[in-house]
Amino acid sequence: MDTKEILSRCDHTLLNVDSTWDQIRGICDDGMKYGTASVCIPPSFVKRAKEYVGDRLKICTVIGFPNGYNTTAVKEFETKDAIECGADEIDMVINIGALKEGRYDDILDEIKALKTVCGEHILKVIIEACLLTDEEKKKMCEVVTEAGADYIKTSTGFSTGGATREDVALMKANVGEGVKVKAAGGIKDLKDAEDFIALGADRLGTSRVVKAVKAEEAAEGEY
Repeated sequence: MDTKEILSRCDHTLLNVDSTWDQIRGICDDGMKYGTASVCIPPSFVKRAKEYVGDRLKICTVIGFPNGYNTTAVKEFETKDAIECGADEIDMVINIGALKEGRYDDILDEIKALKTVCGEHILKVIIEACLLTDEEKKKMCEVVTEAGADYIKTSTGFSTGGATREDVALMKANVGEGVKVKAAGGIKDLKDAEDFIALGADRLGTSRVVKAVKAEEAAEGEY
């Protein structure tokens, strides 16, 4: 797979708590230059970023992030506000505690509620796979499919682990028709990216792939 194809599947990400506008503008510039699927940024920067990039780049943001234990009403408000500010894609975190208690209907209802707010905008559902058993991951594949979300996503990148090859393969094998898989957290280079795509990831949440490409370009420029 060529580099351009890999980059076209990347949500170029910057979600650090100390992120500044200069940094956000920088990843927007990189996203436009390298043709990434989107930039994934904190909600507070969405409006400014959308005004900056216009139609040249998709803006993705996060809801209930990173812990997921906000009420559904709060997540709905966050989602509505993000879309009004110009977000094209929404990555929401489920309530992990509800999953651990087996309250699958509550999670289903919450995802449906956010998908209603999203309308035609893409909704990705973060299940924080590093905290789940394989059976819980499979159950979430069923729930996300039934809820009508567009993607199931492995991780926030802020918990005990990120995407694993095993989780991506499991999720790809268990989601229903029309649901795609996003791998996020710990994807460090082009080889990692290609591996996850080969296993079935349609999107990659990563801050490092564009950096790796830029490093390669710089190295080539030295010769």
